[in-house]
Amino acid sequence: MFTLKRMATISATVLAVLTIAPAARADLEVLASIKPIHSLVAGVMNGDLAPHLIVEGSTSPHTYSLRPSDARALGRADVIFWVGHNLESFLEKSIESLRGDATVIALMEAPGVHALSYRAGTTFEAHDHATDNHAGGEREHEEAIDPHIWLDPVNAQALVRAITHALITADPEHAPLYAGNAQSLHERIEALSAEIENILAPVRTRPFFVFHDAYHYMEQRYGLAAGGSITLNPDVSPGAGRVRDIRDRIRTLGATCVFSEPQFSPKLVNVVTADTSARTGVLDPLGTALPAGPDLYFNLMRNMATAMRDCLSPAE
Repeated sequence: MFTLKRMATISATVLAVLTIAPAARADLEVLASIKPIHSLVAGVMNGDLAPHLIVEGSTSPHTYSLRPSDARALGRADVIFWVGHNLESFLEKSIESLRGDATVIALMEAPGVHALSYRAGTTFEAHDHATDNHAGGEREHEEAIDPHIWLDPVNAQALVRAITHALITADPEHAPLYAGNAQSLHERIEALSAEIENILAPVRTRPFFVFHDAYHYMEQRYGLAAGGSITLNPDVSPGAGRVRDIRDRIRTLGATCVFSEPQFSPKLVNVVTADTSARTGVLDPLGTALPAGPDLYFNLMRNMATAMRDCLSPAE
């Protein structure tokens, strides 16, 4: 359980921008990269305005290619929210070429976001970026950070604050709307986290494996017993040796469940669980099957917690 962070900073910002408010931005164009981020932005904007979503449906941001309609939306956008180049790499070149007055918010860098590195060791090895063309050590360090920051509700609250500040700065006429919606979101996120704690409490110590190392934030927040991941890179299949090692590890730990993801084939999960007692489940960290909108984030987190509980609970 965590304590709600109050909105003093946002309230002060509201007073400041209302005092020196420029012309209204009824035509404000806001764009969000992926569904979880879009959901939080939509929650803050909830009213007459709505953000544009780039990655729709079941597509993974790891493999997404911009459509012509996306390029046009980027060209019109006043404010763009994305996690950062280590998740939505398909956006990087387009963002670099945007017009000068567009505001781009990389939420990975938002104040208050607690970032976690990809894990290293015998189970969660460091991600292999040997084939990447990095500019230097700083970029390599950034690439080693797990970008799935929204899976920790405390981080989600920090994202809401950053989103609210950016929207108020761009559109001060709607500052009271944004600030009020942000306050409601903070309270809803706190209640959601308490609900997730209750859902996961009975299965917190039961070991499981995931398709790739995307759940560190949720595991750490709720003290879950993740045993490892099947693949280091979701776009590259593991070799036969690693598959054998994972299967042996599943047996050694007595893993209860191995989770696949809807945007990737379940074949690997079926292979590593063959001849083991582990069940299989599905986790959807992007909300691919959920309708986009302000409720998606809450449904996504609730669905993931429920899927974990159902697969990890002892068989009746």
